[in-house]
Amino acid sequence: MSNENLTLTRRRFGGLIGAAAGAAALGPLAAPALAQGFPGRPVTLIVPFAPGGSTDLVARLVAAKMGEMLGQQVIVDNRGGAGGNLGAGTVAKAEPDGYTILMGTVATHALNPALYKKISYNAETDFAPISLLVNVPNVLTVNPNFGAKTVQELIDMAKKDPGKYSYASSGNGSPLHLSGELFKKMAGIDLIHIPYKGSGPALVDVIAGQVPIQFDNMPSSTEHIKAGRLRALGVTTAKRVPTFPDLPAIGETLPGYDTYSWNALFAPKGTPPEAIAKLNEVAVKAVNDPTVKAKLSDFSAVIVGSTPDELATLVKSELAKWAPIVKDSGAQID
Repeated sequence: MSNENLTLTRRRFGGLIGAAAGAAALGPLAAPALAQGFPGRPVTLIVPFAPGGSTDLVARLVAAKMGEMLGQQVIVDNRGGAGGNLGAGTVAKAEPDGYTILMGTVATHALNPALYKKISYNAETDFAPISLLVNVPNVLTVNPNFGAKTVQELIDMAKKDPGKYSYASSGNGSPLHLSGELFKKMAGIDLIHIPYKGSGPALVDVIAGQVPIQFDNMPSSTEHIKAGRLRALGVTTAKRVPTFPDLPAIGETLPGYDTYSWNALFAPKGTPPEAIAKLNEVAVKAVNDPTVKAKLSDFSAVIVGSTPDELATLVKSELAKWAPIVKDSGAQID
């Protein structure tokens, strides 16, 4: 090899070593660059419950609008199982690149960590919060033939005859079951919990008079309340809801009582900040889009659209709130 060719080879080899060394040195700093031009392909939104429920409905409305704004499809992928743990755990272990996100709920990020003795993720540390999208109120209803017409009358009846009355929910450890347990604790009463496999079967029995009382999601009870098949005593949120302005909040009788279902977006821990910022921006715009907002309002959803920090604060406070309620309920699952 000539001296000239040898010199060129050495220069090229040295250049490659320098480039490799530079890339290695920049390794930890280069991760956020993954988000530049984000998203460059479709985003998968995992819903940790079966299709058809309120969480799935919120996800599909928001995903469609986010996709329009991002210029890439947001694909809803239902991964039901273990009360939401399966889908949440899948996202916690996903590549933290912004292309796999979770529609989290009060179940996945507040109840399940206390409810399940074994869980595959940490609700606080394994996720990067994106935005709290909506709050969905629950409602306390009774059969129209039941004696109580107000929350206070129900409390008075239960105090007079402890253990005489029962209430239905969509299942052991569900947000609705625990809404009932919090109500019992704050009111100082004894009601017998009757768990069902979903709100539908519970509604059938309450309407038929087999069980007198129920805690349910507002969306599934709304039409029955309007038709007179159920009597609503109060919403579970701190304030009244616009769709039923004459229906008192339970907190008007039990100050401080405030429970609701919520839907929020999370990404895996370590997702680049630029991706989180972009997803937050379009998520907040999506829930505030007039068309989306109107559809969400049909089932009394309260639009939020929070910052990531606000969502992180909510998760922390919800975990602290529900852990003792779950423990007292005896609903823990092995």
